[in-house]
This record gives sequence, structure tokens and C-alpha cells, in this order.
Amino acid sequence: MALVEDWIFVGLFWGALILHVAAFVDATIRPNAGFVANERLTKPAWMGITALAAVVTYLSGPISFLGIPAMVASILYFVDVRPALRGTSQGNAW
Repeated sequence: MALVEDWIFVGLFWGALILHVAAFVDATIRPNAGFVANERLTKPAWMGITALAAVVTYLSGPISFLGIPAMVASILYFVDVRPALRGTSQGNAW
């Protein structure tokens, strides 16, 4: 039974790291003006948040006292910030 739990934890670990790195890369390629125009935190702030989330997850794991807020931060980027930025880059309000 421990083997199954180990594989689940490894999957969560790598999935979380991929999520954080994808959020960091996406924040990197978005124009800085989009963040300001949509009244979000600045581009360097989101890059720092997602990079810190990746480091925290790497050091403490995805299911830990600091790992869960790190996951929330990257999920928040993809759910709230990224759609607003995509709407700005396409020239519409969606």
C-alpha cells in the first residue's frame, strides 16, 4: 500500500512543479502593460510569486504547510490573471 501512496505523492510533486513553472513562463512572456491595464499585480510580482512557489514546492513538497499556499498562488494566476491578460492581448474585454 505504501508503494501506491509513494507514486501518488511523486505525481503530485511533479504536477505541482510543472504547474508552477508553466505559470512562471506564462507570466514571463506576457507584456508588462497588460498587468497594469487589468489592475493586477505587476509582471515582476507574479514572476516572483510563481518562482517562489516552485522553490517552496521543490523544498517542502506540494502537500505541506507552505506547499498548499504555493499551489493556490499558481492556480490563482491561471484562473484569474491569465484570462484577463489574454483578453488584453487580443484587444477585447473578455
